[in-house]
Amino acid sequence: MPNSIGLLAQVYGSYSPAVQVATTFLTVFVPIMIIFAVIMIASYWIIFQKAGQPGWASIIPFYNVIIMLRIIGKPAWWLLVFICVGFIPIIGGLFNLVVGVYFAYLFAKSFGKDVGFTAGMIFLPFIFYPILAFGSAQYMGPAGASPDSTPAPSPMPPSTPTMPTA
Repeated sequence: MPNSIGLLAQVYGSYSPAVQVATTFLTVFVPIMIIFAVIMIASYWIIFQKAGQPGWASIIPFYNVIIMLRIIGKPAWWLLVFICVGFIPIIGGLFNLVVGVYFAYLFAKSFGKDVGFTAGMIFLPFIFYPILAFGSAQYMGPAGASPDSTPAPSPMPPSTPTMPTA
């Protein structure tokens, strides 16, 4: 078996450094990025289905954000706020960063996960979104609403005793 380093040196030796970098990028990093993209698309698809939404909605730009807002129990007009405020220099970026973290927290909470899982979704999404999708997590309602959080029905008014008539 030939030495792979020596073979690469022979192949790349006749090309400029720019061509070598481009070739390395196309043959190494692009396939890895495609694999990550497929994993994330499949994860979002299943997460949407777990939340009772159509899976195909996860691949439609902007519509997927509206569906995610529905999953966490926020109105669709929040998308317009993200877009409009995002155009303000510096403030828009900070606003979207803070709201994005809050969004991730509500998304994790909607599936019964805690703050630690939210941190994982933010810093290692290619690991934590598949855990959410393929794991045992169940959709608990917008931002983790539980049956206990719904107002209890009012008790029946006490019945007044009736006097027997003769």
